[in-house]
Formats: sequence, structure tokens, C-alpha cells
Amino acid sequence: MNKIFAIPSAIFIACATMLVAPATAAPPAGSQLSGAIFTSDVTGTPVNLNVYDAKEDVYLNGGPGINAPDDAAGLPAGTYSFQVTDPSGKVLLSSDPVACRQFTVNASGVIQDTSPSGACAHATGLDGEDGGATVQLFPYADTPNNGGVYKVWVTPTDKLDCSDRSSKNCFVPRYSKVDNYKVLSDMIVEIDVRFWKNGVAMDGYAATWTDTNGAHNVKFSEWNPAVLAFHEAHFEATEQGTHSIRVASQPGCTIVSVQAPDGSAAKVKGSTSDVAVTVADHADGNHTYWVDVTCK
Repeated sequence: MNKIFAIPSAIFIACATMLVAPATAAPPAGSQLSGAIFTSDVTGTPVNLNVYDAKEDVYLNGGPGINAPDDAAGLPAGTYSFQVTDPSGKVLLSSDPVACRQFTVNASGVIQDTSPSGACAHATGLDGEDGGATVQLFPYADTPNNGGVYKVWVTPTDKLDCSDRSSKNCFVPRYSKVDNYKVLSDMIVEIDVRFWKNGVAMDGYAATWTDTNGAHNVKFSEWNPAVLAFHEAHFEATEQGTHSIRVASQPGCTIVSVQAPDGSAAKVKGSTSDVAVTVADHADGNHTYWVDVTCK
């Protein structure tokens, strides 16, 4: 994809299947699962725009996230389950039992192994960057989505709750990390978040994405031309519908203003801003939805 690089407006530059006890109520915001997940190849190397040549090539990766600062937290230590679905989460594509789709995270926040799954555990690789394991998502069926989008979910195993009305195949969105990807698809649709200070784009800054189901993930702005990352926090293959991007003041970035993809100014409340991003049908063609954050 030839990415179009939009320059912030002058005003911006100037401003610089298992059951557990059912949940009885939605948890407070602070109880959302911390850390991040992303897809990669077997070696832990990110794949350009999250578009893979084959379903077998997609591996799950954990840890603080690509280009995260050294003090960023990974997933909390524990045992996790994963699934692959269509973007809505309604169509389960993973074809083996959820008991076979488990892994552990160690105290460093990286994936340790798939020992909880026993003899039916998924294949693993070694992440050359953080020394953790990568976990193959296959086997799973082809997505029915007309844009070719797949969604991987990760949830603490003890948070699986088939009785929760919001759950997708027992995975509860508010307890889940998600990442989208495509296989052999030419249509690229993404939400990119950039952080600016004195007109200079900054790397290593976090943005939180909440998808159309209410599940979430965190990505960091990065410079990595090999995967077409030019100082953005990438949320790839975002499905049709309304998503939310949350940005917050961080060390080195006190938010001054936030520009939404339609060019309007998003509200900044205290140190945070929530930006609604409505993504069109992927059949409409390639599209990058820019969220630009100006810091002081």
C-alpha cells in the first residue's frame, strides 16, 4: 500500500468451551486487562500491514508491544486462552477445543509456553526480540468477512464466561485483548495515531483501541519503514463500524489537542481524549484513518 502522509493542520503544528462463575456486573475501567498482544510470524517479526500469505503463517505474540518504552507492562502473569473469529466475534473460526488453545505468561509479561493445553497444544516459535514464545493460531477456518478480516482474541482463562451476554464464544470483550489481520488481501484499512511535539513526530507513545465489540488493545507509535510504520501507532485491518481511540498524557507528552480523522477537534478531558472513528466497508477500498495528537 502506498500510504498517504497527511501533515497536521497549522493549528496543530502551532500547538505542537469452558465455564466459570458468571460476572455479576461490569468491572470498573481500571480492571481492563493490561498489556498488549499482536500478530507476527513464527520468529516474532511483525508482518507488513498485518497481511499474511497463509493462515498457517500467523502467530500470536505478547509482551509490552512493538516499540514500547522499557517500563511498559506486558500481559499479567497467568494462563490465557485464545480464539480466532470473524470481526464481529459471532463466527468462531478456531476449529479445535478451547482447552487446546491455552498458553502461559511469565512474570516478564511475555508468553512462556503452551503447557496448559497438553498434547493438543498449538505449535510455538521463539521471539527473537524478547525471548518469549510465539503461538501458531492455526487451525481455523476461512473468514466469511467480505474484507478478509480475521480477529484474534486473548482472555485470561479464568475470565471465560459463557453466561455473559456480551461474550463471544465465552470470551468477554471487556476482559479481552484483540488484534485484526488479513490473509492474501489487497485491501488495507487501518487507524493510525501520531503524536506531535513542536512539529516533530514522536515514537514510543501509547494509544488504546477499543473495537466494535468492546474489546481492546494497545499499540505504540514507532519508526519501522520495513512494515510501513512512519511514527504511527498502527491498528491494522480494523473492521467496518465505529471504534474508539483513547490517548492520554504520558511522560514527554502533555496533550494540547487531538484531531479526529474527519479533521474536527476531539474533546480533551483532563489528560485524556476519546476519539470515535467510523470505519467504512473494506470493499470501498484502501483507507487510513488518522488521529493526530499534539503535545507540549
